[in-house]
Amino acid sequence: MTLEVPFQPLPVDQSDVRYAHGPDSTRRPGVPAGRTVEFDWNGSIVYPGTSRRFWVHLPAQYDPSRPAALMVFLDGRLYLDPDGEVRGAIVLDNLVSHGDIPVTIGVFVDPGARDGAAGPKQRNVEYDAFDDRYATFLLTEIIPQVAARHCITEDPGGWGICGGSSGGNCAFTVAWLRPDMFRRVICCLSSFVQMPGGNPYPELIRSVPRKPLRIFLQAGHRDLHWNEPARNWLAGNLRVAAALAEAGYDFRLALGDGGHNPNHGGVLLPDALRWLWRPLDT
Repeated sequence: MTLEVPFQPLPVDQSDVRYAHGPDSTRRPGVPAGRTVEFDWNGSIVYPGTSRRFWVHLPAQYDPSRPAALMVFLDGRLYLDPDGEVRGAIVLDNLVSHGDIPVTIGVFVDPGARDGAAGPKQRNVEYDAFDDRYATFLLTEIIPQVAARHCITEDPGGWGICGGSSGGNCAFTVAWLRPDMFRRVICCLSSFVQMPGGNPYPELIRSVPRKPLRIFLQAGHRDLHWNEPARNWLAGNLRVAAALAEAGYDFRLALGDGGHNPNHGGVLLPDALRWLWRPLDT
């Protein structure tokens, strides 16, 4: 099937580009709003001494007698904000209502805070690490609280995870290390280059058997250090995309303009979710 894409002029200056949100990122007439419940979590074993909030969003079509798909969003408050760039709950409501994706419970998880104050240090500890701690944290501390209240599918093909910047490489790491649980991934402007020890994925992807993952990547022409030889966010994402292509993964790369901000990834979220949840044989 041929898909005709409407013409859009390319901006001349790539440094300060802003993308406009589409209709699926705003409340649409006739689409019932889902319900969002907020939780506090102060008893982490994986990250002792931290506190955080997380939110569970149930679309109006959720039926407790039928298992729902699951989508975890990192940097939960940012991705949930209805006036922000991503607007995750609004997008889920619109796509579920129109049958574009299955009924999906959204779990929006903030990074931890210490001594009652959030800060980048703990976020980087959790998101940039190349180990299974964050996956274990989700699977043993957060998702069980959701599953105790709501009906979630046990099929790993029905579980996804989404993040941006350091949250992008965290989402990739969770799925890479636990493909038995998470198989659909959205990574926006991922900070692969600031992972301790450097970006492990270009070599890893090529050197191990292909994993059952479907991966949507978003990168920016003017991401951090885009024209420098070291710690180049753009180059790091392109190297991961190239490795995925060479290894035969089911992946998609959306390359946009602008800098290191959530605008483009947020605008793309509806289409990323449609692509992510399309039937596995297409």
